Amino acid sequence: MIEPWYIAVEPFDPSFGDNWANYMAGTELPQLEEVVSLDASLCPSVIGELEGEDWEHNVHEDGLIDFFRDLDHLLERVRDLSPVNILAAVLSPAQECRGLFADSRFGFKGYDLIGLGMSALTNCGGFPLAFQNAELSRVGLISTLSRAQEVAGSLREHYANDNHADCEILALWKMVSGARA
Repeated sequence: MIEPWYIAVEPFDPSFGDNWANYMAGTELPQLEEVVSLDASLCPSVIGELEGEDWEHNVHEDGLIDFFRDLDHLLERVRDLSPVNILAAVLSPAQECRGLFADSRFGFKGYDLIGLGMSALTNCGGFPLAFQNAELSRVGLISTLSRAQEVAGSLREHYANDNHADCEILALWKMVSGARA
């Protein structure tokens, strides 16, 4: 069993009207139904200023203060916010994560590659020598850890001069709709 960190982010899907339409017009990702990501520009954290008690429950390392170790605290903190996606994340997983997190309130979505706060998968215009846009899921993620590791390696090999090619792999789960109630 793994212990993920939790974060509350803005969702990004067709309900965002013109913003979604403009994004889709500029991508070659027609399969997308939603973006589930830790990309700070597409799905920013909904926690603004941290409050006193937040510091007892959040992650302090490597500037990851928007992540929380305590899901109940995070849920209470965003109780009155809507819309919001609650994500569980594992940074740099050592093994396939799909079956390692057994909280039935969450569904596994896949693996994101984040560099400089942006997703190399859904927000950098594509990297055809590393992956094909068509292989991304309906939420813009890679399905397996082994493929995510291959893509990360190919990004570093073929796009070494691009700042977004130096990225971290994150396994992501999304809280099932209605589970916050």
